[in-house]
Amino acid sequence: MTSSSATGCGAFNVWGNSLPAEELPSAGTIRVDGVPFDFPATGPDRPDNVRCAGQHITVVPGRYDWLYLLTAAERRVEDEIAFHYADGSVDFEPLRVSDFWAAPAVFGETSAFTTFAMHYPYHVQANVPAMVWCQRVPLVRRSALAAMRLPRNPAAHIFAATLVVWKGYDR
Repeated sequence: MTSSSATGCGAFNVWGNSLPAEELPSAGTIRVDGVPFDFPATGPDRPDNVRCAGQHITVVPGRYDWLYLLTAAERRVEDEIAFHYADGSVDFEPLRVSDFWAAPAVFGETSAFTTFAMHYPYHVQANVPAMVWCQRVPLVRRSALAAMRLPRNPAAHIFAATLVVWKGYDR
C-alpha cells in the first residue's frame, strides 16, 4: 500500500503498482465476514503485506477449523499451503485467490475491500479499482496445528490471517 503522495515505493506487482492506503482500513483490528483480523500499519519502508515466499510460520498450537486470509493476487493464484501438525503430519490444502484487478471472484472468496484507484509508480490512476479478498482455507485434520508454510509464489500477498479455533461438535 502506498499513499497518494508517495506512489513510487509501491511494489505489489512487477510494474510497481500498489493499493491506495487511503482507501483501506487503518491499522488495528477489523472484521470481515464476521472474522477478526489485525490489519497492518502502513508507511514508507514499512511492510504491509507478506509476499508468499515459502515462509514457515509457527502458530499457537491448537485445533483449528479454518485459516481466513485477507489476500490479493497478481493474476489468479492456485497454490498450496502446508499445514504442519504437532504429531509430525503435514497436510497440503489449496490456496486459491482471484486477481486483484477488479473482477468477480473466481474461487468463491468474498470482497474484503475494493479501491476506486490504483497507484502506479508516478501517478494515481482513478477508476482502476483493486480488490483485497477474504478467502478461507480448511484445516481438515483433527490434530493440533503447530505451523504452516506459505507457498513460494510471489504473485500471492497476505495482508492479515486468522485461525478459527475448532469448537468440537456434539453427536
